[in-house]
Amino acid sequence: MNDAPLTIDPFVEPRFGENAFVVSTVDAAGAPIGWVIDPSFPPQVDRLLEHLAGRAVTVEKILLTHGHADHIAGIDAVRAAFPDAAVMLGAPDQPMLADANRNLSAPFGLSVTLQARADADLAPGMPLWLGPFRWQVLDTSGHSPGSRSLYCPGAGLVIVGDALFAASIGRTDFPGSDHRRLLTNIRDHLFTLPDETVVYCGHGPTTTIGNERKSNPFLTDSYQRGV
Repeated sequence: MNDAPLTIDPFVEPRFGENAFVVSTVDAAGAPIGWVIDPSFPPQVDRLLEHLAGRAVTVEKILLTHGHADHIAGIDAVRAAFPDAAVMLGAPDQPMLADANRNLSAPFGLSVTLQARADADLAPGMPLWLGPFRWQVLDTSGHSPGSRSLYCPGAGLVIVGDALFAASIGRTDFPGSDHRRLLTNIRDHLFTLPDETVVYCGHGPTTTIGNERKSNPFLTDSYQRGV
Protein backbone atom coordinates (compact mmCIF):
# COMPACT_ATOMS: atom_id res chain seq x y z
CA MET A 1 0.00 0.00 0.00
CA ASN A 2 1.33 3.47 -0.85
CA ASP A 3 0.03 6.99 -0.47
CA ALA A 4 0.84 8.26 -3.97
CA PRO A 5 -2.21 9.25 -6.01
CA LEU A 6 -3.09 7.60 -9.30
CA THR A 7 -5.29 9.62 -11.64
CA ILE A 8 -7.00 8.46 -14.83
CA ASP A 9 -8.15 11.31 -17.10
CA PRO A 10 -10.15 10.35 -20.22
CA PHE A 11 -10.25 12.32 -23.47
CA VAL A 12 -12.94 11.44 -26.02
CA GLU A 13 -12.33 11.73 -29.76
CA PRO A 14 -15.59 13.06 -31.27
CA ARG A 15 -15.59 11.37 -34.67
CA PHE A 16 -15.14 7.78 -33.52
CA GLY A 17 -15.91 8.18 -29.82
CA GLU A 18 -12.50 6.76 -28.94
CA ASN A 19 -11.21 7.14 -25.39
CA ALA A 20 -7.59 8.14 -24.80
CA PHE A 21 -6.29 8.26 -21.25
CA VAL A 22 -3.68 10.15 -19.30
CA VAL A 23 -2.58 8.04 -16.34
CA SER A 24 -0.56 10.04 -13.86
CA THR A 25 1.00 9.97 -10.42
CA VAL A 26 4.08 11.49 -8.77
CA ASP A 27 7.62 10.22 -8.50
CA ALA A 28 9.65 9.91 -5.31
CA ALA A 29 10.44 13.62 -5.45
CA GLY A 30 6.79 14.58 -5.87
CA ALA A 31 7.08 15.52 -9.55
CA PRO A 32 4.12 14.61 -11.82
CA ILE A 33 4.81 11.70 -14.17
CA GLY A 34 2.49 9.79 -16.46
CA TRP A 35 1.59 7.73 -19.46
CA VAL A 36 -0.51 8.53 -22.51
CA ILE A 37 -2.66 5.63 -23.69
CA ASP A 38 -4.18 5.47 -27.18
CA PRO A 39 -3.93 9.10 -28.38
CA SER A 40 -6.20 9.80 -31.35
CA PHE A 41 -7.09 12.55 -33.83
CA PRO A 42 -7.35 16.25 -33.07
CA PRO A 43 -9.01 17.90 -31.25
CA GLN A 44 -8.69 15.10 -28.71
CA VAL A 45 -4.89 14.93 -28.74
CA ASP A 46 -4.67 18.73 -28.55
CA ARG A 47 -6.82 18.80 -25.40
CA LEU A 48 -4.78 15.95 -23.97
CA LEU A 49 -1.52 17.84 -24.52
CA GLU A 50 -2.97 21.01 -23.00
CA HIS A 51 -3.92 18.97 -19.94
CA LEU A 52 -0.39 17.58 -19.62
CA ALA A 53 1.17 21.02 -19.98
CA GLY A 54 -1.22 22.55 -17.46
CA ARG A 55 -0.28 19.95 -14.88
CA ALA A 56 3.43 19.83 -15.82
CA VAL A 57 3.26 16.05 -16.29
CA THR A 58 6.33 14.37 -17.78
CA VAL A 59 5.18 11.56 -20.08
CA GLU A 60 7.35 8.48 -19.68
CA LYS A 61 5.52 6.14 -22.05
CA ILE A 62 3.00 6.16 -24.89
CA LEU A 63 1.15 2.87 -24.55
CA LEU A 64 -1.14 1.50 -27.26
CA THR A 65 -3.75 -1.14 -26.59
CA HIS A 66 -3.78 -1.98 -30.30
CA GLY A 67 -2.87 -0.56 -33.69
CA HIS A 68 -6.13 0.63 -35.25
CA ALA A 69 -6.05 4.21 -36.52
CA ASP A 70 -8.39 5.76 -33.97
CA HIS A 71 -6.08 4.55 -31.17
CA ILE A 72 -2.76 5.64 -32.69
CA ALA A 73 -3.38 8.80 -34.75
CA GLY A 74 -2.04 11.15 -32.07
CA ILE A 75 1.26 9.39 -31.39
CA ASP A 76 3.41 11.77 -33.43
CA ALA A 77 1.92 14.82 -31.68
CA VAL A 78 2.59 13.35 -28.24
CA ARG A 79 6.08 12.22 -29.23
CA ALA A 80 6.87 15.73 -30.51
CA ALA A 81 6.01 17.13 -27.09
CA PHE A 82 7.75 14.32 -25.21
CA PRO A 83 10.57 12.99 -27.40
CA ASP A 84 11.92 10.72 -24.66
CA ALA A 85 8.60 8.90 -24.18
CA ALA A 86 8.86 5.25 -25.23
CA VAL A 87 6.19 4.02 -27.66
CA MET A 88 5.01 0.51 -26.73
CA LEU A 89 2.64 -1.70 -28.72
CA GLY A 90 2.04 -5.43 -29.04
CA ALA A 91 4.46 -6.82 -31.63
CA PRO A 92 1.80 -8.21 -34.00
CA ASP A 93 0.26 -4.73 -34.36
CA GLN A 94 3.48 -2.75 -34.77
CA PRO A 95 3.35 -2.77 -38.62
CA MET A 96 0.03 -0.88 -38.40
CA LEU A 97 1.80 2.34 -37.38
CA ALA A 98 3.10 2.89 -40.91
CA ASP A 99 0.42 1.12 -42.95
CA ALA A 100 -2.92 2.85 -43.59
CA ASN A 101 -4.53 -0.36 -44.84
CA ARG A 102 -3.48 -2.42 -41.85
CA ASN A 103 -4.56 0.23 -39.34
CA LEU A 104 -7.91 0.56 -41.14
CA SER A 105 -7.63 4.29 -41.85
CA ALA A 106 -7.46 3.92 -45.64
CA PRO A 107 -11.06 2.64 -45.97
CA PHE A 108 -12.20 5.85 -44.21
CA GLY A 109 -10.13 8.07 -46.52
CA LEU A 110 -7.88 9.16 -43.64
CA SER A 111 -4.55 7.49 -44.53
CA VAL A 112 -2.91 7.49 -41.11
CA THR A 113 0.81 6.75 -41.44
CA LEU A 114 3.00 7.71 -38.53
CA GLN A 115 6.65 8.71 -38.28
CA ALA A 116 6.97 7.15 -34.85
CA ARG A 117 7.78 3.46 -34.55
CA ALA A 118 7.36 1.20 -31.56
CA ASP A 119 10.33 1.23 -29.22
CA ALA A 120 9.28 -1.94 -27.44
CA ASP A 121 6.79 -4.79 -27.43
CA LEU A 122 3.94 -4.90 -24.96
CA ALA A 123 4.46 -8.57 -24.25
CA PRO A 124 1.79 -10.46 -22.28
CA GLY A 125 2.82 -10.92 -18.68
CA MET A 126 5.45 -8.21 -18.63
CA PRO A 127 5.39 -5.76 -15.70
CA LEU A 128 5.32 -2.00 -16.10
CA TRP A 129 5.93 0.57 -13.40
CA LEU A 130 4.52 4.08 -13.11
CA GLY A 131 5.99 5.54 -9.95
CA PRO A 132 5.07 3.12 -7.15
CA PHE A 133 2.32 1.44 -9.18
CA ARG A 134 2.98 -1.95 -10.73
CA TRP A 135 0.99 -2.85 -13.85
CA GLN A 136 0.74 -6.08 -15.82
CA VAL A 137 0.26 -6.50 -19.57
CA LEU A 138 -2.58 -8.90 -20.43
CA ASP A 139 -3.13 -10.70 -23.74
CA THR A 140 -6.57 -9.64 -24.98
CA SER A 141 -5.90 -10.22 -28.67
CA GLY A 142 -8.78 -11.04 -30.97
CA HIS A 143 -10.07 -7.61 -31.95
CA SER A 144 -6.61 -7.21 -33.47
CA PRO A 145 -3.69 -9.66 -33.44
CA GLY A 146 -1.73 -7.67 -30.86
CA SER A 147 -4.44 -6.24 -28.61
CA ARG A 148 -3.31 -5.80 -25.01
CA SER A 149 -4.86 -4.69 -21.74
CA LEU A 150 -3.10 -2.92 -18.87
CA TYR A 151 -3.99 -4.06 -15.35
CA CYS A 152 -3.07 -2.25 -12.15
CA PRO A 153 -4.01 -4.43 -9.17
CA GLY A 154 -3.00 -1.80 -6.64
CA ALA A 155 -5.51 0.66 -8.10
CA GLY A 156 -8.14 -1.95 -8.96
CA LEU A 157 -8.45 -1.03 -12.63
CA VAL A 158 -7.77 -2.34 -16.11
CA ILE A 159 -7.52 -0.43 -19.39
CA VAL A 160 -8.76 -2.72 -22.15
CA GLY A 161 -8.85 -0.82 -25.44
CA ASP A 162 -11.41 -2.41 -27.74
CA ALA A 163 -11.39 -5.89 -26.21
CA LEU A 164 -14.34 -5.38 -23.85
CA PHE A 165 -17.06 -2.74 -23.58
CA ALA A 166 -20.01 -2.21 -21.30
CA ALA A 167 -22.42 -4.93 -22.50
CA SER A 168 -20.38 -5.57 -25.64
CA ILE A 169 -17.02 -6.67 -27.06
CA GLY A 170 -14.70 -5.46 -29.79
CA ARG A 171 -15.53 -6.08 -33.42
CA THR A 172 -14.02 -9.20 -34.94
CA ASP A 173 -14.90 -8.68 -38.60
CA PHE A 174 -11.66 -6.84 -39.39
CA PRO A 175 -8.58 -8.33 -41.11
CA GLY A 176 -6.57 -10.12 -38.46
CA SER A 177 -9.46 -10.38 -36.00
CA ASP A 178 -10.32 -13.68 -34.33
CA HIS A 179 -13.68 -13.97 -32.59
CA ARG A 180 -13.01 -17.15 -30.64
CA ARG A 181 -9.63 -15.90 -29.53
CA LEU A 182 -11.14 -12.68 -28.20
CA LEU A 183 -13.81 -14.50 -26.21
CA THR A 184 -11.23 -16.91 -24.79
CA ASN A 185 -8.88 -14.10 -23.79
CA ILE A 186 -11.68 -12.14 -22.12
CA ARG A 187 -12.64 -15.17 -20.07
CA ASP A 188 -9.06 -16.22 -19.25
CA HIS A 189 -7.40 -12.84 -18.69
CA LEU A 190 -10.13 -10.33 -17.81
CA PHE A 191 -12.91 -12.33 -16.15
CA THR A 192 -10.35 -13.82 -13.77
CA LEU A 193 -9.80 -10.34 -12.26
CA PRO A 194 -11.69 -9.30 -9.11
CA ASP A 195 -15.33 -8.33 -9.62
CA GLU A 196 -14.75 -4.79 -8.40
CA THR A 197 -12.03 -4.08 -10.97
CA VAL A 198 -12.97 -0.93 -12.90
CA VAL A 199 -12.78 -1.39 -16.68
CA TYR A 200 -11.71 1.60 -18.78
CA CYS A 201 -12.87 0.88 -22.32
CA GLY A 202 -11.64 2.18 -25.67
CA HIS A 203 -15.12 3.48 -26.47
CA GLY A 204 -18.06 4.26 -24.22
CA PRO A 205 -18.40 4.32 -20.44
CA THR A 206 -16.46 2.51 -17.75
CA THR A 207 -17.85 -0.71 -16.33
CA THR A 208 -16.64 -3.38 -13.90
CA ILE A 209 -15.46 -6.94 -14.37
CA GLY A 210 -18.29 -8.15 -12.13
CA ASN A 211 -20.95 -6.42 -14.22
CA GLU A 212 -19.62 -7.83 -17.47
CA ARG A 213 -19.14 -11.32 -16.09
CA LYS A 214 -22.76 -11.39 -14.98
CA SER A 215 -24.53 -9.63 -17.83
CA ASN A 216 -22.43 -9.12 -20.96
CA PRO A 217 -24.56 -10.78 -23.66
CA PHE A 218 -21.52 -11.82 -25.71
CA LEU A 219 -20.02 -13.78 -22.85
CA THR A 220 -23.02 -15.75 -21.64
CA ASP A 221 -22.87 -19.52 -21.84
CA SER A 222 -25.83 -19.64 -24.20
CA TYR A 223 -24.13 -17.27 -26.62
CA GLN A 224 -20.86 -19.14 -26.57
CA ARG A 225 -22.58 -22.47 -27.22
CA GLY A 226 -23.81 -20.97 -30.49
CA VAL A 227 -20.41 -19.64 -31.58
